[in-house]
Amino acid sequence: MDVHRGMSGISAEDLNQAHQADLQIQDEEGVVFEHAWADPETGVVYCLSEAPTADAVQRIHQRAGHPADEIHAVSLEV
Repeated sequence: MDVHRGMSGISAEDLNQAHQADLQIQDEEGVVFEHAWADPETGVVYCLSEAPTADAVQRIHQRAGHPADEIHAVSLEV
């Protein structure tokens, strides 16, 4: 799960465009971006992905033009 901050006012179209930019190049790093959520008021965006490493996620986000501020590995689920 990664977090982007400072995206105040993001629209559904903006979020979709950013997500599509990630999807277009995700295979190059073995990443699968599954879902994205945003709160336009606070400017916080969350992305859920499966990836070999946090660095792989960051490389895709950087190349797509929106580097993550935080990346959290989540290894347990119920």
